[in-house]
Amino acid sequence: MTQVAKALLVDDRRENLMALEAILQGLPVQSVAVESGEAALKQLLVDDFAVILLDAQMPDMDGFETASHIKRRERTRHVPIIFLTAADRDAQLALRGYAVGAVDYLTKPFDPWVLRAKVSVFVELWTKTRQLAAQSEMVRERDAQWRLLTDAVDEATTLLRSADDNPDAIAQALATLEQARWGPTPD
Repeated sequence: MTQVAKALLVDDRRENLMALEAILQGLPVQSVAVESGEAALKQLLVDDFAVILLDAQMPDMDGFETASHIKRRERTRHVPIIFLTAADRDAQLALRGYAVGAVDYLTKPFDPWVLRAKVSVFVELWTKTRQLAAQSEMVRERDAQWRLLTDAVDEATTLLRSADDNPDAIAQALATLEQARWGPTPD
């Protein structure tokens, strides 16, 4: 089962969220829109995200505080955050965004194709990371099975070497190999 990459869109203005959803339309990503930093933190407790598009300036908990909370959590600290802001190009705000862990900082109005390209890269990285994790797990499982089979062959070889002293050695050796191949037989 492959999981769909998700983008968390955080902005206190509904029209901005709708615009972001429209920009991301057609990308292999599911948009999840929330209207506050608090709602974003709650959403991050239940879902995994490939990228977060975070408005820097919001009432109550602003984007910087939200990002700070996100980066403190073990589960979410590696989720890339792209800050979006309507503020003019204030270098201090951008530096503040990078300081709390943002990977990028875009000032509105921004080119929607640039945003799409950036989100696409993070979605692809998220997907590849998931694929690598699944392959790594498969290799671990195969390695464990290989060790079981190798141990069973060693045990069967020992049993067969004792065939002169033990008439049931061949049957025991075959049972050992079968159990390693298929797992324990139900009683």
